Amino acid sequence: MAGVFEVEVDGVDHDHGLEHHDEPNQFDVSKLSPEEKWRVEHARMHAKHKGHEAMHAEMVLILIVTLVVAQLVLVQWKQRHPKSYNLVTLFQMWVVPLYFTTKLHWWRFLTTWFIFSVITAYVSYRATRKPLACTTPRLVYKWFLLLYKISYATGIVGYSVVMFTLFGINLIFRIKPEDAMDFGVSLLFYGLYYGVLGRDFAEMCADFMASTVGYYSASGMPTKHLSDNICAVCGQPILVDVSEEGIIENTYRLSCNHVFHEFCIRGWCIVGKKQMCPYCKEKVDLKRMFSNPWERPHVMYGQLLDWLRYLVAWQPVIIGFVQGINYVLGLE
Repeated sequence: MAGVFEVEVDGVDHDHGLEHHDEPNQFDVSKLSPEEKWRVEHARMHAKHKGHEAMHAEMVLILIVTLVVAQLVLVQWKQRHPKSYNLVTLFQMWVVPLYFTTKLHWWRFLTTWFIFSVITAYVSYRATRKPLACTTPRLVYKWFLLLYKISYATGIVGYSVVMFTLFGINLIFRIKPEDAMDFGVSLLFYGLYYGVLGRDFAEMCADFMASTVGYYSASGMPTKHLSDNICAVCGQPILVDVSEEGIIENTYRLSCNHVFHEFCIRGWCIVGKKQMCPYCKEKVDLKRMFSNPWERPHVMYGQLLDWLRYLVAWQPVIIGFVQGINYVLGLE
């Protein structure tokens, strides 16, 4: 055994299972086994942080207090000024991962991010034009609904790969555990990130288009009269009866008896996070609307994306703020 080391912790010399010599700090690390290298790093870490227990406790306290205060501030901000909160959160969601992935040279993510940004920018541009083109609402809802389904499927596949790797199924296909885990985590990240970002852009476009069409207003009173055969989301005629099976899409009737195109109401309720009728503001019964039980997990997936938004958009900002406090106070 060529590598020998000895570290003093708490005033006591510890020989980590190796031969003791008079010069404990001189050894050849390259000849150590992986387990012995881990022991060396572990001992060095203890020696480096020796006597810093009070400082560590203070840093943990600062972290906990900052997380609590930040959570309270974000909740109050969201309740009092939801529009500004949503815009800032959307900007955070769009920029924060871009910064880290550029720094880490993740070109695959940057490529998908660029494609997503170009298409979404075009769709958002169409949604904010006045007067609104007749084909714009369906284009917007179809794009975000497609993006939502792709992100949902990608997240499910990524999660399945991670679980299969944990159970060792990857060994059947002779795939290394680290390769399978990296692939699964990457898919899970792509699905969740673009799912969150797509929902936020969809909500922004849904609000703008609804107010432009004229059937929706912030006060809750419609500004136009809705005919029985007109969709309140896109303003286009409804060609398929509720009782008929459509070739491309069906027609949905809500509990308030207002009818909508399938793509429009799905985009409004699921993608745009609008759990109400676009016309009369009555709450939508999602269980009644989605008779197929296989479609209900999409609603649960949307709730998961809402929770993940805080983790991706605000958690890095809070951690950076905590590190700034520690730096100012000299807690390194």
